[in-house]
Amino acid sequence: MPAQPDARPDPGQPVTFRWRKWDGSPHWVHECVYLGRDDHGDWLGQMADWRSARPGRDAVAEVPNVTLVPAGGDFACTVNEAGHRVRVYIDLGWDVRWSHTVPDEMTGIDMDLDVVKATDGRGLWIDDRDEWDEHRVRYGYPEDVQRHLERLATDLERRVAAAEPPFDDATADAWLARLAQTAPPRLSW
Repeated sequence: MPAQPDARPDPGQPVTFRWRKWDGSPHWVHECVYLGRDDHGDWLGQMADWRSARPGRDAVAEVPNVTLVPAGGDFACTVNEAGHRVRVYIDLGWDVRWSHTVPDEMTGIDMDLDVVKATDGRGLWIDDRDEWDEHRVRYGYPEDVQRHLERLATDLERRVAAAEPPFDDATADAWLARLAQTAPPRLSW
């Protein structure tokens, strides 16, 4: 149970990744497994057919994927197995971290902006700028948070384009291989 910032579940342990919006309302919840940690942060995995849900929508992973959550807590980078139409999907966030109250749960505030690298010809872009513009007014995002995340989105887009680690294929593929070797139990939601 991650009761302190340095506590982690054991690799292979089922975990839940729970997003909320700035006002505390529920957002995406992902069924995951903890894979381990490296110099870039914590890595979670999701097998094909594992569940992701949010109010009004239920989905399953089409292919295995891994998610990096760096120590800074301002994004989560998901990389899908090669062959999926989206290779990299970075959710910019706030306070992304292990829960101090719920065992084996990662939590974070979804901050709308996403960096997406598609393999189907659409390329690389910063997504959901319209949602960002709407929500920063509706929820009253602080100016310093807005400036930080706008700079971060641009920097992450640059780093993904340059394939800088951990946004290179080799780093994610090593964690995808680890996921393939893991026989995690399913969560029961």
